[in-house]
Amino acid sequence: MSNIITLDGYFEGDRNWDLSFHNMIWGKELEEISIEQLNSADYLVFGRITYEGMAAYWTKAEAEGDIAELEIAKLMNSIPKLVFSKTLKSVEWKNTRIISDNASAEIMKLKQEDGKDMFVFGSANLSETFINDDLFDEYRIGVAPVILGRGRPLFRKGVVQKTLKLVSAQQLSTGGVFLKYSK
Repeated sequence: MSNIITLDGYFEGDRNWDLSFHNMIWGKELEEISIEQLNSADYLVFGRITYEGMAAYWTKAEAEGDIAELEIAKLMNSIPKLVFSKTLKSVEWKNTRIISDNASAEIMKLKQEDGKDMFVFGSANLSETFINDDLFDEYRIGVAPVILGRGRPLFRKGVVQKTLKLVSAQQLSTGGVFLKYSK
């Protein structure tokens, strides 16, 4: 899992894609982290809502932006993507496959194959399923230096308790921090 949250634990504001706080943490270090993560990925994994937002943004991002954003866009658009949805019937973002049943079983099967990493971005409902089914090997969390006061928490009540080990903590020049935890 790789996500950005506020200091008070929200991964988005009151509405889907209310991510204004992302600009507070984004900078050179997070660009480098993003490129490194994407270069190590065999799959990007999304729930439907996150998939739709990511597809809308990244399919247009290759046409504009600085060098790092263009590199991120190229990687986001070329890496195979899995979208877990019971309602989505078709996709337009290249290299995307819809999986409509038993997300955890599909991820378990893929984890047993040789390969690189799979990253879940956003996708709080899907992430909750994967947390409860003990499928994440690592949690990568960027903490933005803001208290939002309201929004949608990444880790909701009812998620199974996990004890994790800190792998690394990187202070960012933007005032945020990027944390890596493993099982």
